[in-house]
Amino acid sequence: MQTRAGRAQSAARSEGGGAHVTSAIGIEDSYGRRRVKRMSLYTRTVLSLTGLICAALLMATLSQAWSNSNLEQETQQQQQSLQQVQHTNQRLGKDAQRYQDPATIESEARQQLGYIRPGEHSLVVINADNKGQSHIQPTTRQILHPGYWGQWWHIFFGS
Repeated sequence: MQTRAGRAQSAARSEGGGAHVTSAIGIEDSYGRRRVKRMSLYTRTVLSLTGLICAALLMATLSQAWSNSNLEQETQQQQQSLQQVQHTNQRLGKDAQRYQDPATIESEARQQLGYIRPGEHSLVVINADNKGQSHIQPTTRQILHPGYWGQWWHIFFGS
């Protein structure tokens, strides 16, 4: 049976209370104390590496999110551009169908270019305020000789 004083001394030794005293006077730490320091260094190293890995993964995730955001914006811009091109394509397709009709071709040639059929005479009406058919210019009716040689004939010998 131990007395209370004996139990206190053994408890103080097991807690490492004597190690502080020995290290203060220059005696080396005990094996248990060195092991605790090593474990503490190991734990700090593991925690530091874990923190660095987590920070790297967080940075990678944030950069991927930023990249995805940029790609989404570019996708939206390309979709808008595609819609504009599709709209232009539909409009041009309708124009192409409209110009397949010979009556439309003749009408456009008469209105925009001032063409007339053989045997017809052109008459250009100009409003007093010069509005309306300003894009049609009056044409003078000339009898041209057909072909290249006819033009030379006209140059050298006149009408």
